[in-house]
Amino acid sequence: MRDDSFLNFVLEQLETFGDVRARAMFGGHGLYQREVFFGIVHKRRLYFKTNSVTRPRYTARGMDAFRPKRGMILKAYFEVPQEVLESPRDLSVWASEAVRVESG
Repeated sequence: MRDDSFLNFVLEQLETFGDVRARAMFGGHGLYQREVFFGIVHKRRLYFKTNSVTRPRYTARGMDAFRPKRGMILKAYFEVPQEVLESPRDLSVWASEAVRVESG
């Protein structure tokens, strides 16, 4: 049986961000706002889409790129720091940036 408690926590933290849905994919879940895919929940970790402007904010905090399996790295998705995850206000700001990255 799958434990979705972390996914549920992430969705609760993003309630003020609005209209976020999760879809099962690659052993985890993709996060969408409307039709924009902006995040990944995988193995009790949250990753957001980044670009050359937003990525330094993640790497400065020691966050790594998403590695769904050995030898595979999705360099555009970086783990969200714990302190950001624990603050719905900060998480909404970071999620908004991830949506803007994806929607261009």
